[in-house]
Amino acid sequence: MRPDTGNGKQDSNPDAATLALMALGWTLSDVGRAERLLSLTGLDADALRAGIDNPAILGAVLAFLADHEPDLIACADAIDTTPAALIAAQERLSR
Repeated sequence: MRPDTGNGKQDSNPDAATLALMALGWTLSDVGRAERLLSLTGLDADALRAGIDNPAILGAVLAFLADHEPDLIACADAIDTTPAALIAAQERLSR
């Protein structure tokens, strides 16, 4: 599920925003998890759409996953990365 680079190989180190967007897609793929994201972050669907390029919003998505380890691990597996990479991306976006 990682984006391909120009040479056809998978990107082994996507940037923080790319990881966050991939994690957001995974999060929104489940209605219950998506509702929990909106509820716990205080965002609504419109704010999420409007802030899709905002590092604070993307960081909040990753923080949401970091706060629930089973989702963090499942997301990392689904998007072919590690939980540590998601946490590092969250830290970079929250600066």
